[in-house]
Amino acid sequence: MSTDADVISGLVFIPLWVPLDERIIFSGNLFQYQEDNRKWRNRFSLVPHNYGLVLYDNKVAYERQVPPRAIINSAGYKILTSVDQYLELVGSSLPGTTSKSGTAPILKCPTQFPLILWHPHARHYYFCMMTETEQDKWQAVLQDCIRHCNNGIPEDSKVEGPAFTDAIRMYRQSKELYGTWEMLCGNEVQILTNLVMEELGPELKAELAPRLKGKPQERQRQWIQISDTVYRMVYEQAKVSFEAVLSKLQLARPAMEAVIRTDMDQIITSKEHLASKIRAFILPKAEVCVRNHVQPYIPSILEALMVPTSQGFTEVRDIFFKEVTDMNLNVINEGGIDKLGEYMEKLSQLAFHPLKMQSCYEKMEPLRLDGLQQRFDVSSTSVFKQRAQIHMREQMDNAVYTFETLLHQELGKGPTKEELCKSIQRILERVLKKYDYDSSSVRKRFFREALLQVTIPFLLKKLAPTCKSELPRFQELIFEDFARFILVENTYEEVVLQTVMKDILQAVKEAAVQRKHNLYRDSMVMHNSDPNLHLLAEGVPIDWGEEYGDSGGSPSPGAPEGATLSEKRRRAKQVVSVVQDEEAGLPFEAGPEPPSPASPDSVTELCGLLAQDLRAESPPPAGLLLNGAPAQESPQPVAAPEASPPSSPLRHLPPGKAVDLEPPKPSDQETGEQVSSPSGRPPIHTTTEDSAGVQTEF
Repeated sequence: MSTDADVISGLVFIPLWVPLDERIIFSGNLFQYQEDNRKWRNRFSLVPHNYGLVLYDNKVAYERQVPPRAIINSAGYKILTSVDQYLELVGSSLPGTTSKSGTAPILKCPTQFPLILWHPHARHYYFCMMTETEQDKWQAVLQDCIRHCNNGIPEDSKVEGPAFTDAIRMYRQSKELYGTWEMLCGNEVQILTNLVMEELGPELKAELAPRLKGKPQERQRQWIQISDTVYRMVYEQAKVSFEAVLSKLQLARPAMEAVIRTDMDQIITSKEHLASKIRAFILPKAEVCVRNHVQPYIPSILEALMVPTSQGFTEVRDIFFKEVTDMNLNVINEGGIDKLGEYMEKLSQLAFHPLKMQSCYEKMEPLRLDGLQQRFDVSSTSVFKQRAQIHMREQMDNAVYTFETLLHQELGKGPTKEELCKSIQRILERVLKKYDYDSSSVRKRFFREALLQVTIPFLLKKLAPTCKSELPRFQELIFEDFARFILVENTYEEVVLQTVMKDILQAVKEAAVQRKHNLYRDSMVMHNSDPNLHLLAEGVPIDWGEEYGDSGGSPSPGAPEGATLSEKRRRAKQVVSVVQDEEAGLPFEAGPEPPSPASPDSVTELCGLLAQDLRAESPPPAGLLLNGAPAQESPQPVAAPEASPPSSPLRHLPPGKAVDLEPPKPSDQETGEQVSSPSGRPPIHTTTEDSAGVQTEF
């Protein structure tokens, strides 16, 4: 059966309500390998708003509200499309279990199109499809799930998130483990579980591997089951311990805040005094290390990052142009404003459409650091790939939101069909100009953060033998009352960062001059404000289906009637309309069709933005970026001014003009949610599977 696939989107950390309740990202049938009886079974599968893959025995079981067979949290997983590749990984995970030639492997796939979810510690999941087209589509959807779940720590957590990732990083550094870490993914409890398994796994393997009996493939199965069981046990214990620590910190927080408010000046003075002493001791050694071991390689690292990243952002631009142009042609040929609501609801979900965005994400796959990866102890480039892909999605979302808001403003003038088409062209060019500048700022910030993430651990490792043992003597410079707020280790790392920051800023600045990367130079600033921005005030959310479509739309379920202005602003950054995959040939059963939701309506802190004609670029972060965690701002200022960061999609759009049908080229110039139960359906949680075959909360 060939049907459309419902595709939705949503952010994980949402205040007060979950606007994507009862929405389905993707649904259809999969063949799943059952490990208990070693047979393949057809499963009705769907991906809800929390990006967890839910498996039912069949669609009838789903419709009758039977609990699902499994719900998979994909954080930390990898997608494999080859059985041979999977068997190689399994064989290397347990030494001495390589199967002899001619013996049956651990897994046989009935088709040539498998999809295997592999995790270094948790259980594996095996699926297969009937055609290559099905495989490609499910791979794009599952990869989106992994990307979403891996980015589980909220970026709006300005203190807790960085503090947690810094603690993880420093703990690993105390074990002489520097560089990037692929398993810094998922929510905090999952990260802690991965940290424990990193140390426990080898010990467990050495203890139990000699005791496993049977043929090689049977021993491999046994080891996978043992590792998964231990992983679940560690997860449950880590969850209890983490919640206990959070409760303890919450109790201690009021007293610490009172001390900070009272003694802030003294704390800052003490911190500066400590930093000056550490700087005098560290700086000569750090500068020599940077000059000899880091500075010569910064251009090579930057070039390796810039090529695929720039290609990906260019692809985002081209797709946005194509979608808006196609919509404009449809308005001309198919009834004008009467169909506009339908077109805009689809366009509003473009950033979260896993199939349409896949070509953008694929541009990052060729990223390689080659010899640099080994030199700087970069275990994998997946951290950089996923972060750049998330930036692409955010910039597409910003462009769509800007276009949507300006178009809604234009429609208030009651244009004819011909006037509407000309307005869409003008708005498109204005949004593309803004996208060029915003994406340039985002990429430069991403490059700086990536360079820090590569070079800082390397420097810390190089300096550790001669410097780290001397740090305890600096502790006596801190008053005992301030010891909870000023940490010698953190101050030491800030000093090391400052030694390399100048070289990183200079390298990114020089790269902006190269036309091939489509980056704006720091000296170029867009001066002209959009004359219509003052009309984009807070108001009722845009509902394209109700205002301009044949059928009325419905608001997001669960939204409180009296939502505050700040809640509306937060809601405006979350696009929750439904997009349908219009490509034919998807042989899956369709998921339930959700109601037409509202589209965003507001511009965050608009008044403040209108008052700004120029804004200096935000300084690069001083803390290390680890798998997308926000870092502390660097005290070192950026010399050249630059436009405001692209977090807000509307900032001083220049007046536009009509565009051609060819996309204008850029000028010279980076899951831990609580899931509400859908009405009448069993609650969906992130789970592991219990002994009865039904998964319990994970």
